[in-house]
Amino acid sequence: MDRLRQRADFLAVANGARVNSPAFVLQSLDRQSLDRQNLGRDDSGPIRIGFTVTKKNGNAPQRNRIRRRLRELVKRLDPVSMQPHHDYVLVGRRDALSRGFATMLDDLRIAFAKPARHTHKGRGPKTDGQRTDGLKPGPAPATSRKPD
Repeated sequence: MDRLRQRADFLAVANGARVNSPAFVLQSLDRQSLDRQNLGRDDSGPIRIGFTVTKKNGNAPQRNRIRRRLRELVKRLDPVSMQPHHDYVLVGRRDALSRGFATMLDDLRIAFAKPARHTHKGRGPKTDGQRTDGLKPGPAPATSRKPD
C-alpha cells in the first residue's frame, strides 16, 4: 500500500465517493474506471491512501495526533477490505481525539464495506440555464406566508 502525497491526487479523490463517520470522512476514487473513461489506459497500481486534517481541528500537536491515530487504524485494518486500484483519503475530524480506538477501527471497517455516497462538486460544464428535461423554466414557487 502506497501513500498519496501530491495535491492533485488529493483533489482527484475529493471528487469521488465519500462515507462519513464521527471521527473521519473516507473519500475514495476508483482509478481503474477513471483511467478507462478519460485516458484509455489501465492503472493496475497498488492501493494508495492519504491522510489530511484541517486547521479547524485544533493546533499542530492535536492535528498530528489525529493523523497518527488514522495511520494506525489503516495499519491494523486488513488490506483485503480495501478495493484494488483505488485511492483513499481519510479526512480527520476532532472527534478522533476522544473516540475510542476500537470504535474507530469498527467505523473504518464499516466505511470500507458500506456503499459510498457519490458526490459531485459541480465542476462540470456549465449549461447556461438550459434544462435537460425539455421543460421551460418557470417562475419561482410562491411561499404560503401570511401578511402581518
